[in-house]
Amino acid sequence: DPLGLLDIKNGTWHPELVEAAGLRPDQLPQLVAPGAICGRLSESVARLTGLKPGTPVVAGAGDGQAMGLGMGVYGEGKSYLSLGSGVVSGCYSHGMATSDAFRTLVSPTGSGFMLETVLRSGMQLVDWIVRTTGSPSAAALEKAAVDVAAGSEGLLVMPYWAGVMSPYWDGAARGAIVGLSLDHEPKHLFRAVLEGIAFEQAIASEAMETQAGGKPAAMIAAGGGTNCALLMRIMASVLERPLSVSPVNEAAALGAAMLAASAVGWFASPETAAEAMAVPPTRHVDPVGELVSGYRARKAIYRDLYQATRDIHARLEALSKA
Repeated sequence: DPLGLLDIKNGTWHPELVEAAGLRPDQLPQLVAPGAICGRLSESVARLTGLKPGTPVVAGAGDGQAMGLGMGVYGEGKSYLSLGSGVVSGCYSHGMATSDAFRTLVSPTGSGFMLETVLRSGMQLVDWIVRTTGSPSAAALEKAAVDVAAGSEGLLVMPYWAGVMSPYWDGAARGAIVGLSLDHEPKHLFRAVLEGIAFEQAIASEAMETQAGGKPAAMIAAGGGTNCALLMRIMASVLERPLSVSPVNEAAALGAAMLAASAVGWFASPETAAEAMAVPPTRHVDPVGELVSGYRARKAIYRDLYQATRDIHARLEALSKA
């Protein structure tokens, strides 16, 4: 519940949190479950939209959870990984678990919960590198970075260009590039950014999946980042697991459609709708054996990077506000 006012265990507004926010319960909307029909399209709105009057209006879900549902992740055994402008991952939890390492949300099926991690700077950081270095394209940088050895010749990137949500929840945090030398070129920075995103995701997934009951058997990836073959090889090697790639470009819209199909009775439940409507992965990316141990060692160093720079970023933010 990103709003922070919901008692997600009971599906009600939390009285103490509502009061702490300076609000009254009557100022908040009625809560309905994902996939519930909450009304019908009025005549006036129907005329404006060209849709049929009386069309059911169905409650959806958060974009990340709907995306996971659209990728076929609605119960135990699978997790999703969205490689978009930000990087979002999630997995199902039968019971409610809370931690700074993830945020806990209601499952889009209405049964159980979804644990979710968010890295704000994902593929938008790749775009930033292309602009900043004056490179012709991300594809050109990727082609050059393929020949850079794993570890980017000593470069380590903490991808917090837009602050950090899970697990530190620190708006003052910023990106860090450690290990620069005169020998480094844009191709090294490009690869180091991909590696930093992968290190961050690996640490996030470990914490989230431990709380959810263990490593899911399958992780399904989607988003623009799946088109970067180098990123996918690095991600699979750092996560130490194979990745399946969904062919659905708009998985969140498909997930919302699954909820609607269930709501109007086409399927008995969101789960059966997902079983019927989800598109199987079209390709798989395996870890590269010779990269795994080296990345495991670098990930251990990456874990310490936030704590090493936290106070510096806080002091810099204080100066900027002075």
